[in-house]
Amino acid sequence: MNEKDAVSRKKFVLAAGAVAGAAGLAGHPESAEAAHSTEPPVVAAAKVPAKTPLAPPLGNEPEAYTYLTMPEAAFVEAAVDRLIPTDELGPGAKPAGVAFYIDQQLEAQYGFAAKMYRQGPWGQALPTQGYQLPLNPREVYRLGIAATNDYCTRTFGKTFDKLDGAHQDQVLSSLEKGQLDFAEVPSRTFFGMLYGNTVEGFFADPLYGGNRDKVGWKMIGFPGVAAAYIGYIEKHNVLYRVAPVSIADVEHSTGLADDDAHMPLHHVAMARKREGK
Repeated sequence: MNEKDAVSRKKFVLAAGAVAGAAGLAGHPESAEAAHSTEPPVVAAAKVPAKTPLAPPLGNEPEAYTYLTMPEAAFVEAAVDRLIPTDELGPGAKPAGVAFYIDQQLEAQYGFAAKMYRQGPWGQALPTQGYQLPLNPREVYRLGIAATNDYCTRTFGKTFDKLDGAHQDQVLSSLEKGQLDFAEVPSRTFFGMLYGNTVEGFFADPLYGGNRDKVGWKMIGFPGVAAAYIGYIEKHNVLYRVAPVSIADVEHSTGLADDDAHMPLHHVAMARKREGK
């Protein structure tokens, strides 16, 4: 996978986010599919009166990895930076906080496979079957990162995060194709989980730790947690342009100004309802 492939991968990921947004799924930390975005949104920051006392926004607490060790975090940061690179389209997965998102998911129910079938028998998955391992996602990451770093050290004399971009792309491509023979976890399975979580973290609500500054939503024109479009459904062939709103924004938007015309009416109504007006 060369630099051109990396850019193409990002364009594909952005297309995936467009469908996730159209389906209203981008606020969920386990959803991403494929489609096209034709025109970038006009983004404006929500205005809050200075006199309104607001609590610190949800999702803005100091960040610290809670599951990944420092070497593991370095691997994930380097990997997501190659899967969704920063380019002319905007920030990539690393500045968007996707590695932190993955860490938080691994420390939560997803990491412990709370909603996954965990009873045997175990065996090689057929193309028509889903996940077939006894390992939970935490174990897949730990074993997959260790095996990949071991391969990189034996092959290149460095761990994955210390390699240059071209060699990192080469390793990721080998993982994707299942060309690396790992003893404890299939390399293709590890890559599939890493790539899927990277896409999720880039488009999920910022409350979950990724999609910082809503960069994923802004790239595809997704409005965020919008639930009603009553004021817009009769405006045919008019591009829907609003600043994306996250769960945390709604939780702390009780002081929205009356002139926030760029925000959807239902967002203001939700804030007023919470304020008791």
